[in-house]
Amino acid sequence: MNSATLQMSAAVASLTLVSVLDIEGLLGLGPAIVLAAGALAALPAGLLMDRMGRVPILAGGFGCGIAGCLLAALGTAQGWALAVLAGLVLVGTASATALLARTAAGDMYPPERRARGIALVLFGSVFGAILGPAVFSPLLAGRDLDGDALSTLWIAASGFMIAGLAIVLTVRPDPKRIAELLALQQGGLVPEPPPPLTIAAPTPPTTPVRELLRRPGVVPALVAAQASFAVMVAVMTLTGAVVVDHHHHSADNVFPIIGAHVIGMFGLIIVVGDIVDAVGRTRALAGGLLLMAVSTISLLWITSVPASMVALFGLGLGWNFSFVAATAVLSDMTEPGERGKLLGFNDLLAGLTGAGLALLGGLALTALGVASLAIGGAALVAAPALWILREGRLAPAPA
Repeated sequence: MNSATLQMSAAVASLTLVSVLDIEGLLGLGPAIVLAAGALAALPAGLLMDRMGRVPILAGGFGCGIAGCLLAALGTAQGWALAVLAGLVLVGTASATALLARTAAGDMYPPERRARGIALVLFGSVFGAILGPAVFSPLLAGRDLDGDALSTLWIAASGFMIAGLAIVLTVRPDPKRIAELLALQQGGLVPEPPPPLTIAAPTPPTTPVRELLRRPGVVPALVAAQASFAVMVAVMTLTGAVVVDHHHHSADNVFPIIGAHVIGMFGLIIVVGDIVDAVGRTRALAGGLLLMAVSTISLLWITSVPASMVALFGLGLGWNFSFVAATAVLSDMTEPGERGKLLGFNDLLAGLTGAGLALLGGLALTALGVASLAIGGAALVAAPALWILREGRLAPAPA
């Protein structure tokens, strides 16, 4: 459900704000607001997840998404910039909170199967990649991207957020509880299988973020995660506008392009999870970043919708490898009571970096053209890949 809404937001957040403010030079401001809001929400959401459990915080995130989509719809229909801004802030908060579902994924599997477990949970996003274009493209067919059309899209997106909230509220038990029982079982404190509710897990002392950063492999994984996420969202949110607007294609073509990207992000993720567990975190992370570099630089010469779909599919697949591998490293190096904090801290940095890059990318795209986005994005993901390969292993092998 989050994936379907994410596609719509990625495709039209920039156009939504431009339609209200009527300033084309601010093409990257809409995505930047969504990303910055998500970044600022990620660390508090992670901390609350460690304290209250995963389900209540995920439910709260989807509640924010419902309100945000409806505010964005109202603002675009009436031309109210403040309503649109508030809506984009809440949509960003919802997206970042829902992305922390991978914290729950890390909770439910032992280290040697963790990448596959994370992949299984994130695989749900591929259905959003199918549902999104199936719902949103017909709503735009034969219409201009004006306030009424954009408002209809945001109302439809709120329906996905309502469904996401309903699904999250059915999850039992809370995945954090599973992680606590797994930790006790691996420590020999609970017989296998463990009694699900009768033995309370001890609450570990709070570990400061600065101590978590000293653990092996954490900083390289964080650096790689910042680069991959920032380039992915900047290229994803701006390429649709480039292809549709600059190359004069019909407006509804933006959703197949974004859909191909999301399928690349999540369509093969179960296979990717197995590969990450098999070949190791280092190779998977560096290889994913290099694939992103190749896909991004290809924007220099492609103009058609099918070619853009292939390029963004490759961008998504490269991000897939780097994202799963980085998440697995950060999960490997944390206990259940620390995992939400570290992943939230990662998302805080990644979201702020992505927001800055989306805003700068929009300005560069307007002033300098596609080459600035393609060359700059490729360099940003290639550099950490080469650093990681030179440094060697990201972290000790899972026990």
